[in-house]
Amino acid sequence: PQLLTFLSAALGGGAVVSAPFVLGAIGFTSAGIAAGSYAAGMMSSAAIANGGGVAAGSLVAVLQSAGMAGLSGSVTAAVASAGGTVGFLATLI
Repeated sequence: PQLLTFLSAALGGGAVVSAPFVLGAIGFTSAGIAAGSYAAGMMSSAAIANGGGVAAGSLVAVLQSAGMAGLSGSVTAAVASAGGTVGFLATLI
């Protein structure tokens, strides 16, 4: 049980630490969405689907905000929770 707790916590913490790097790597940077990146493709698709604009609160908008300003408290909690859940599920395999 202690090993499961440790692994879940480690993966949850790792997810929080790695999130800013992953966001930057796919194009959600502190200066905005990088031209020609995966994020730019996501933004283009979202804009086309929404008639020319990106909807507030959409995945692209949330990721852009996180890339520019860092993760908010609620997003940090969600990422840690998801990472912890993956860690726990991985121990069951």
